[in-house]
Amino acid sequence: MIPRYSRPEMRAIWTDENKLDLWLQIEMHASEALVKEGIVPKADFAKMKAGAKKCFANLPALVRRQKKLERTLNHDVIGFTTAVAEKIKHKASRWLHFGLTSSDIVDTAFAVQMKQSAEILIADVKQVRKSIAKQARKHKFTVCIGRSHGIQAEPTTFGLKMALMHDEFGRALQRLERCKEVASIGKLSGAVGTNAHLPPRVENYVCKKLGLKVAPLATQVVQRDNHAEFLNAIAVVGASIERWAVEFRHLQRTEVLEAEEPFTKGQKGSSAMPHKRNPITWERLSGLSRVLRGNSLAAMENVALWHERDISHSSVERIIFPDSCTLLDYMFSLLQRMMEGLNVYPKNMQKNLGLSLGMWNSQTVLLALIRKGLTREAAYSLVQAAAMETWAVKHAGRDDANFLDQLMADPNVAKHFKTGELEKLCSVEFHQKHINARFKLLGL
Repeated sequence: MIPRYSRPEMRAIWTDENKLDLWLQIEMHASEALVKEGIVPKADFAKMKAGAKKCFANLPALVRRQKKLERTLNHDVIGFTTAVAEKIKHKASRWLHFGLTSSDIVDTAFAVQMKQSAEILIADVKQVRKSIAKQARKHKFTVCIGRSHGIQAEPTTFGLKMALMHDEFGRALQRLERCKEVASIGKLSGAVGTNAHLPPRVENYVCKKLGLKVAPLATQVVQRDNHAEFLNAIAVVGASIERWAVEFRHLQRTEVLEAEEPFTKGQKGSSAMPHKRNPITWERLSGLSRVLRGNSLAAMENVALWHERDISHSSVERIIFPDSCTLLDYMFSLLQRMMEGLNVYPKNMQKNLGLSLGMWNSQTVLLALIRKGLTREAAYSLVQAAAMETWAVKHAGRDDANFLDQLMADPNVAKHFKTGELEKLCSVEFHQKHINARFKLLGL
């Protein structure tokens, strides 16, 4: 199953042509190793290579023949080996698949496909981080209000938001690099993993040719906890994408409008309301992340197989692995477009900063009063009273509501501060003194 929304490079990995190409590579590498072992005669191997060359030269034809045979045989690997043997047209074909079981071919090729996919995803996240870093540096000191529980808290900067996003996708990069490592495990150890019919040297030779590690021990299959870890990593990366999709969806609300996804020329936002500019791409990313999490759960269900192997995992994997790899690749392409074309509105950030009437200074004043010698309870009571009075003035419809004015009007507060001291404390600059250090720590 190859989703059409994926990019060509990722789609190509999960095609039947690429799969059979890998199967044939594994068969040929194994036969070559058997020549070195003195089992397959060199002359026969030459005939095998000649037949394989014809298959490599026309993979679509090989796929068609394999599928036609599979309809009768009801076995994909036997359909494949039969199709290849037809091209060899020689008794040398008897050495094809010698000592191997189907999963030796399928799982080892599958490992290569996961590795190839992980390499694309690693490149994706590196590219996205460059765009995030650019936004972070551009808005390093663009002041905006920070929110907790959706309520205004203290000032931050939009650059710090972007720096946080950059850091999170640094962990995404580590996860993808780790899942590439986890995926890159092959096996050619036979029907129950004992190497009874092929020496480990053959397994080592083939896996090295393919850039894979050898499973230290396997059954008929590579153990599926590896595969579950691969898809769990992809799901966690998807969750990070959703975390930021939710953030930007909130920032695009009409009442906030501090950042907005690109709205391109000719685009329409609503069939009923021509004025709408909706966060549709961020919403799409939120929805698609749910698919990744669902697929990771299916991968977890695949871990428990009967004894040395059953086939319950196979049908599931044919869907969830192409789906998840191609889907995350697509999601990164959307995220890249969002970061490159993001509309940022600093004036709205300044306007929103004023909505809480300077009360974002409450902790600063609280701690200053504690330094002056007040107990925390006494200081908290004074600051909260000034804040509640500020809200009361605001809700009364007056235009003179101001937290700093309320503080200075209260003699129990004002007596603790010298002239100009409170004004200096209640400033945006107070919250920006460590921004450069944070950026330096993050390498931005």
